[in-house]
Amino acid sequence: MTTGPLAGCRVVELGGIGPGPFAGMLLADLGAEVVRVDRPERAGEPDAGGPADVLGRGKRSVVLDLKDPAASAALLRLVERADVLIEGFRPGVTERLGIGPHDCLARNPRLVYGRMTGWGQDGPLAASAGHDITYIALTGALGAIGEAGGPPRIPLNLVGDFGGGGCYLVIGVLAALHATARTGRGQVVDAAVVDGTAHLLASTFGKLGRGEWSDERGVNRFDGGWPFYAVYGTRDGRHIAVGALERPFYRSLVELLDLEVDPDRQHDRSTWPRLRRLLTQRFAQRTRDEWAELFEGTDACVAPVLSLTEAAAHPHLAARASLFARDGVVQPAAAPRFSATPSSAGRAAPAVGADTRAVFRDWGVDPAVQFSD
Repeated sequence: MTTGPLAGCRVVELGGIGPGPFAGMLLADLGAEVVRVDRPERAGEPDAGGPADVLGRGKRSVVLDLKDPAASAALLRLVERADVLIEGFRPGVTERLGIGPHDCLARNPRLVYGRMTGWGQDGPLAASAGHDITYIALTGALGAIGEAGGPPRIPLNLVGDFGGGGCYLVIGVLAALHATARTGRGQVVDAAVVDGTAHLLASTFGKLGRGEWSDERGVNRFDGGWPFYAVYGTRDGRHIAVGALERPFYRSLVELLDLEVDPDRQHDRSTWPRLRRLLTQRFAQRTRDEWAELFEGTDACVAPVLSLTEAAAHPHLAARASLFARDGVVQPAAAPRFSATPSSAGRAAPAVGADTRAVFRDWGVDPAVQFSD
């Protein structure tokens, strides 16, 4: 029995890739009972089930071939007992399968039907294929990331798939559940990566409108354009991150590095080329870890740039147990944290279809379809 804030909430997740499964994992971490509906052929895929299927943790797996009308009918029986359904197909696919919003809400008027796509349910590109990189390209986010004079830099698929996509789907689902508690009526949540990514750019668009942001890469406050908010190489070929934006933090940086600069002229842009040269030269004199030791516990806002495997061993992340290892697989702990209803990362992802019979039994549903063993 889970203790998270969503304990007792039942979620049906139609298996997919990227932001949809991430949203399902997040809901499971928050305590919801998440049942992932997998395609039969997924059983042979290398990322299906087990400790390395991090996005599948905390879920149960049933196998239904939704191209079979009998299987779609079985799904609708689960929907009758669910609070939420999330899916990540292209617009119109679930409608053709007979499990679209109209079909599901007819069976369960309180259902929150969460839809996750890249382009959204309408618009000129709604039916087009895409991936994280194309979605963030169109919003301006990709074009804003990178060094001055260089090409855009891909920020993994954090900004689009998971930030603008999966997180916004969860926000929409939670808001809709709150509305359902007041009105007794469910609704459809249209979560699109392009919408969420554009929303994440709210502060940047505000700065652009005020003339505080230049619409080019690598010359602005948060893109490495300011020398005291940038990344520098160290003697051992690693890197150190500097974020000394505010005056007292910048003064601390200057003092700890013993730089021959006037800290009161921090925002005098005419001094920046020399300042960047000085910082580049100074950080190149020691190793990353030597600098990390010097700045540890200070207010200079300087931190070592760690690799993924190094991050889990950092004392601060270790103290908070922000990352943990399960069967040799490092992964993030549940977030955020709650004082009264603590959340937790659920069990490792089950094998595809491992819970098919059990889920229908536990939910008190007769699938009226024959399952293969």
